[in-house]
Amino acid sequence: MIEQGIDTATLEGRAMDGPTAARGRGRVGGRRPKLTEDQATLAQQLYDAREKTVQQIADLLGVPRSTVYGHLDKANAMPRRPEKTMVTKP
Repeated sequence: MIEQGIDTATLEGRAMDGPTAARGRGRVGGRRPKLTEDQATLAQQLYDAREKTVQQIADLLGVPRSTVYGHLDKANAMPRRPEKTMVTKP
């Protein structure tokens, strides 16, 4: 319920004052990453080298598989299986 006498612009301005003040104190907001940079790098190296499965990496780091997948750099990752090619009969 909006108080009488306070317009929407004032309310929006007040709502933005908190995050703006937090950024001034060095806060950026949002959830902290579950894995540290070193852990994410290790996970990427193990994944690229095909030394461990994603489940094994997750167990090693104590996080769910979805967290490992979220931290993997899929753009530079090696594919796990070769691409399927169409075989044509002569």
